[in-house]
Amino acid sequence: MTAEDAEIAAQNKVDAIWVSNHGGRQLDTSPSSIDALPEITEVLRPAHPDVAILFDSGITRGIDIFKALALGADLCFIGRATLWGLSYAGQDGVELTLEVLENELRLTMGLAGVKNLTEITREHLGFVKPGGGIQRLSKL
Repeated sequence: MTAEDAEIAAQNKVDAIWVSNHGGRQLDTSPSSIDALPEITEVLRPAHPDVAILFDSGITRGIDIFKALALGADLCFIGRATLWGLSYAGQDGVELTLEVLENELRLTMGLAGVKNLTEITREHLGFVKPGGGIQRLSKL
């Protein structure tokens, strides 16, 4: 959950790091995984481009996957959403959950003008500034 820990792991020749706050179960006030992700990718990408960045926590919609990829994740894990599908209709429910997530991701990509996963960047994300206007994350 910190750039420092990610750097230590990379220096110790790991193949991947997993950015996760374990669903926030460990400590109520721990930062969210999505908030930790940008700093970790900014440190790892230049110095350790071969270390994969795995991400989880809070992936319930296709746009969540899009955001995580835009912030540097190589792979997103989906836990809770698949459990909802499983409890709804067993294997068919899990397959439906994955289909819905994929369709939502494709829709988000289309609305963002992105043709493939490699085109997703931080430039596609932003937030509304106090007083109006949009601040792109790539400009921070």
